[in-house]
Amino acid sequence: MPYYRRVGDIPRKRHTQFRQPDGSLYAEELMGIEGFSAESALLYHRNLPTAVVAAEAVVEHGRSTSPNLPLRPRHFRTGDLGFGGEGATDAVTGRRLLFSNADVAICFAVPETTSPLYRNATGDELCYVQTGSARVETVYGALEVSAGDYVVLPASTTHRVVPHGDEPPRLYLVEATGHIGPPKRYLSARGQFLEHAPYCERDLRGPTEPLLMEGTDVDVLVRHHDGLTRMTYAHHPFDVVGWDGCLYPWVFNIADFEPITGRIHQPPPVHQTFEGPNFVVCSFCPRKVDYHPEAVPVPYNHANVDSDELMFYVGGDYEARKGSGIGIGSLSLHPSGCTHGPQPGAVEAALGAERFDETAVMIDTFRPLRLGEAATACEDPSYARSWAGRGPLES
Repeated sequence: MPYYRRVGDIPRKRHTQFRQPDGSLYAEELMGIEGFSAESALLYHRNLPTAVVAAEAVVEHGRSTSPNLPLRPRHFRTGDLGFGGEGATDAVTGRRLLFSNADVAICFAVPETTSPLYRNATGDELCYVQTGSARVETVYGALEVSAGDYVVLPASTTHRVVPHGDEPPRLYLVEATGHIGPPKRYLSARGQFLEHAPYCERDLRGPTEPLLMEGTDVDVLVRHHDGLTRMTYAHHPFDVVGWDGCLYPWVFNIADFEPITGRIHQPPPVHQTFEGPNFVVCSFCPRKVDYHPEAVPVPYNHANVDSDELMFYVGGDYEARKGSGIGIGSLSLHPSGCTHGPQPGAVEAALGAERFDETAVMIDTFRPLRLGEAATACEDPSYARSWAGRGPLES
């Protein structure tokens, strides 16, 4: 993270004696990335965070993938995915795999119940809240999240998701194999957001107080490169009385992204919000559009030859896709090797527009995405022929 936080009680100096009311020492835990040569946080536990009493491998289903063959533009309707019913789902064991490659897995969940305690040790997770609200409880403290929030969870952060409200939240989940953060071009050498960045520290939310819970023999589901393990700890991991540092979970709402516009159409990098290992995340937000008198506001036909483009449509009316069948909750996948662009008639219809009311989350991956079981279950096979209006592409 680009700036320092301090939450709860900590001693004046690092790695010095810090005693509990009964005279015993608090247990330090240094959470650090990149071999402790980058950001870190120092947490103070009431009990030993190392006290494991049991561990067992957990068989995981629904993570298999298939290649994107035949290669074509694709459309998926997340609203068609079945969740709930018998055995209500949660945000961890109930997530369904949409796409993945060696760098990232992209999932969807509609949790109705509290998830188990969970720790992803393969990399950071990014959760976009499409609708609804939840409380994300972490070893650093709790975060209240709602529609439009991006939640960044650093690797190995023990947490759970507690849905609340009248309807279960709809969560778009990105599991990285490395770290997710603001693009480096937005930050100074010392990590401060620069003036040209479309968001800054004032827009971010982090834990504000410790979250303390009691418990013994507490299970934590841990994801590692070889699969899942259920680890049982002697004490509840939410026993941190204080922490400080620059590594912690944080929240940014898409409505606080300040769009960058110009006289003519701006390329996708102006919408970039995060970067991860071999992928980027962009936010397309309501904005004033191109104001050259002869501007064409919708995107030109383009071939991003080095990446797959995955767009999640979450609000408004997406001008370039009118007539394609795409709506709120849709995902479009335009893979490398396929030129794509506005639907027929969209260019002429957009001429003279002054503003677009659209919200979308785009992920560009620099390795091809494979299709997960959830993508296969909710595909609209007619999308690829929406430009030509004919062809046997529904099979």
